[in-house]
Amino acid sequence: MAPEPLSPANTTIVLVDYAVGFANIIGSHDLAQHVNNAVGLAKTAKWYGSGLVVTNGEASKPSGPLYPELLDVLGDQPVVERPVDFNAFHDEAFARAVRAEARENLVIGGISTEGCVLQTVLGGLREGYRVHVVADACAGLTAETHNTALQRMVQAGAVPVTWFSLAAEFQLDPKFHDAPHRLRLMREHVPAMAMSARSFGNAVEQGRRTAAER
Repeated sequence: MAPEPLSPANTTIVLVDYAVGFANIIGSHDLAQHVNNAVGLAKTAKWYGSGLVVTNGEASKPSGPLYPELLDVLGDQPVVERPVDFNAFHDEAFARAVRAEARENLVIGGISTEGCVLQTVLGGLREGYRVHVVADACAGLTAETHNTALQRMVQAGAVPVTWFSLAAEFQLDPKFHDAPHRLRLMREHVPAMAMSARSFGNAVEQGRRTAAER
């Protein structure tokens, strides 16, 4: 039997260590695209009202604070600062924050794929959550390390997703049927798809005008 759809009501999005210092080591993805996808994932959580837990190392360490573009979206969202652990579930404040959201699905994105994301995903599986990893909102040292970590997570039971497909799935919730969120996300973060939608809309309008003139 297929699992129930992901919805804002049953899903907590977890953002792991999107720190400016770690961005310097990304080799698996284009940095600008990576930041774009991370911000899109954060907006998905905020706009649809899913659960949201954000964690990072201590901002005073060399890894530094979260991406400024991400902080702009998060606003006053609390950030759980972890002293050390790769597995965020080893930090009691983080584990409490996830439990407090009271949702059975975790959707996890962050850096690095082969480090804190991998270990936190495995930690979430051990805690009994249905865990999803946002493949295009994670990044690693190299494409090889990123892909190998994803393979390990999937073999352990995690489900790979992409951030915009998650937004589309949230949009299927009847509560959000007429909400502008997905189109706004498309315009702001998936410009090629937004242009295609405009082209389609223009073709429909031209067809209507032609029909009206006959």
